[in-house]
Amino acid sequence: MEDVDHLAHERSKAQFDVEEMKIVWAGSRHAFEVTDRMSRLVASDPIFRKDNRTLLPRKELFKNTLRKAAHAWKRIIELRLTEEEASKLRFFADEPNFTELHWGMFVPFIKGQGTDEQQKKWLPLAYKMQIIGCYAQTELGHGSNVQGLETTATFDPLTDEFVIHSPTLASSKWWPGGLGKVSTHAVVFARLIITDDRDYGVHGFIVQLRSLDDHLPLPGITVGDIGNKFGSGAYNTMDNGLLRFDNVRIPRDQMLMRISQVTREGKYVQSNVPRQLVYGTMVYVRQTIVADASCALARAVCIATRYSAVRRQFGSQNGGVETQVIDYKTQQNRLFPLLASAYAFRFVGEWLKWLYTDVTQRLQAKDFSTLPEAHACTAGLKSLTTTVTADSIEECRKLCGGHGYLSCSGLPELFAVYIPACTYEGDNVVLLLQVARFLMKTVSQLPSGMKPVGTTAYLGRVEDLMQCHSTVKKAEDWLNPSVVLEVFEARATRLSVACAQNLSKFAKQEEGFLELAADLVEAAVAHCQLIVVSKFIEKLQEDIPGKGVKEQLQTLCYVYALNLLHKHLGDFVATGCITPKQASLANDQLRSLYSQVRPNAVALVDSFNYTDHYLSSILGRYDGNVYPKLYEEAWKDPLNESVVPDGYHEYIRPLLKQQLRNARL
Repeated sequence: MEDVDHLAHERSKAQFDVEEMKIVWAGSRHAFEVTDRMSRLVASDPIFRKDNRTLLPRKELFKNTLRKAAHAWKRIIELRLTEEEASKLRFFADEPNFTELHWGMFVPFIKGQGTDEQQKKWLPLAYKMQIIGCYAQTELGHGSNVQGLETTATFDPLTDEFVIHSPTLASSKWWPGGLGKVSTHAVVFARLIITDDRDYGVHGFIVQLRSLDDHLPLPGITVGDIGNKFGSGAYNTMDNGLLRFDNVRIPRDQMLMRISQVTREGKYVQSNVPRQLVYGTMVYVRQTIVADASCALARAVCIATRYSAVRRQFGSQNGGVETQVIDYKTQQNRLFPLLASAYAFRFVGEWLKWLYTDVTQRLQAKDFSTLPEAHACTAGLKSLTTTVTADSIEECRKLCGGHGYLSCSGLPELFAVYIPACTYEGDNVVLLLQVARFLMKTVSQLPSGMKPVGTTAYLGRVEDLMQCHSTVKKAEDWLNPSVVLEVFEARATRLSVACAQNLSKFAKQEEGFLELAADLVEAAVAHCQLIVVSKFIEKLQEDIPGKGVKEQLQTLCYVYALNLLHKHLGDFVATGCITPKQASLANDQLRSLYSQVRPNAVALVDSFNYTDHYLSSILGRYDGNVYPKLYEEAWKDPLNESVVPDGYHEYIRPLLKQQLRNARL
């Protein structure tokens, strides 16, 4: 096969320092060096091969995943990798497996909700992977409504134990990753019941599930895999599980007791550690989900952008070359906002990481003032970014035309792996309703003089924002960050205030929340979009080195904002933030911005610094050598192992012979 860089000409057009942009994307030079080293380490290791994943039967697929996870741990130990390096190695191995829940949920929850003694006992075992943990919260009958969980943990004062029990079929734990076949332990969430039969609500318990000698389930535990899921390989590499308890006894000290405790006498006691610390772990988990959204979106956009530059269709005159698909305005209008969104989500993810650190430090100092805002912020951004990313991966598949439907394009599998993010750690619509409740509370407190903080600070200027109208007179005015920010603040304010006014008409507020749920979701989305736009603009106020780097980011920022304005034009015009004429000028400016992105598009996706191994896409290959590789890949399919297919003599030949006889008649 020819070894030619078909995208070299595209890269030569770049008007910025690509190496510096890679550092901006990574977050720092150190982060870039770590991610670059780990991604290449994985890509060069044949055990991490994944191009055959969609061809493997489930049992073989799962065993292969176990092999990769064990090999990853072996390499982490051999190379004495830091926690940061180990995390990146697992990320670039790019295969959902039991270690995700172990490191991402089991360990953080013990750190967040375990006492010092519990942490000393359990964390060393978890860090060495001498035990493997998962997170068993969701049940067959309850997911988002955590307070509705049915599993019980009843204290027995005679034996100083909790009795964990699944009273109904619906109370079976359902979905936890790693549970089905691997996990030896779980953080199990159950209703705490003490001897007076009083229900103290849902608490966490460390429960051993399997023997550490022969891996068999312990007495009273029924555990297994829930079955095949959407996609071919995709999330079927993960053993999502089901779990039932039949009066399983655990020692009292296996209740996570950092926040609240049960004494030997059976008394429920709140510790002096603030209950609000529980939310710190939730903020941590959701900020990692937002960071992952930017990576998944960037991956899809990288594939679609490179292929759009390789693919040519129509437009040839007198036998000349056809037009690159990326040069069509319809393609740019669909693709470039997704490219801009990847960068926008990256920067809001960076900010969320800072927010988590800030909130954690405040909580430890018993300052809870920013917690409600941080909780609403992470909930809303988790919802917004995962919804947009899932939809955008599918859009990228369509942008690649028919070849995007092939598994080897990488996009169907990426979509199948990613879409659970719209549901886990909070259903996206339910999360937006939580954001809306926070916004309604904030608006209701404005007359009393309470000053909104952080991402809701703009509501403190409610009177001005309810009155302001955009001053845009020409298309270029839309390149003023204060002009853009003001219309997004005004739209968010007016939607929230309108919802609050409509809620006040209901005698019972809960009835209002049910009736106005769709409007409340729209208000929450507007607020979250404002956060992303504002954090992108704040990023641009930093000192960003590298020739042309800041200019490219400015262009992407305005593409992101003005595309949102176009998509939600009804909101902006109906609330009086802008006029139809100003909206038309915004569209004019947006078209101009697409022309500025075009020569830099391939270099902008190169800045993600993804290896071909990680992309796992023939269409998104760095060298753009798509067609020979697609042809080569086709012959690897098991159906092509024989020229005449299995079943020919049983089914095809008799059919053909019958048709031939009929033809002679």
